[in-house]
Amino acid sequence: MKSVLFDLDGTLTDSSEGITKCAQLALTHFGMPQYTTEQLKVFIGPPLQDTFPKFGVPEDKVEEAISVFRSRYNTVGKFENRPFDGIEDMLKKLKNDGYHLFVATSKPERTAIEIMKHFQIDHYFDLICGASFDHSRETKSQVIAYLLEQVDAHKSVMIGDTVYDVKGANHFEIPTIGVSWGFGKNEDLIKEGAITIAHSPDELYKDIKRSCQ
Repeated sequence: MKSVLFDLDGTLTDSSEGITKCAQLALTHFGMPQYTTEQLKVFIGPPLQDTFPKFGVPEDKVEEAISVFRSRYNTVGKFENRPFDGIEDMLKKLKNDGYHLFVATSKPERTAIEIMKHFQIDHYFDLICGASFDHSRETKSQVIAYLLEQVDAHKSVMIGDTVYDVKGANHFEIPTIGVSWGFGKNEDLIKEGAITIAHSPDELYKDIKRSCQ
């Protein structure tokens, strides 16, 4: 089966505006200073509980920070978002070529599905998998494991923009193609083991075709 696993934030959609605004709201709640959008982009990708402590939020207050973040994100922030240019055309071509497409995101699954339905790209995917609200499934590797329990996608390729995508896929010996338009650094992706870096959705389509031969 020709299978492709996609990350969501920074790979399929540009979610930077919503996530950074919600992160700043939560940090302000604890009396933290104003950060630049660039500084707050580290919230995109990894689980929130891993990132808030790096900004000085005490461990026993992380759940409160996440609650403040989600109070805005679940109403406004999730729609401060858009698919990257060329993404839908690429998905359409892959689907027409017979590929099975999946999403593996650290974003809560329910939220990921809602966002993808909002932008009308959910129908390209066989399955959309994300994190659970009970913390039993949070990391990229846990999400991929959950996906692989439901479908036979071991012979696949992962598409992502950060080292978290590469590390998660490496756990299952799934190769990763990095994308340069997201929020990670190309050199970090290569260092972690990405087989190549795509610089546009059209280039990504060609890389996927080559890797799945």
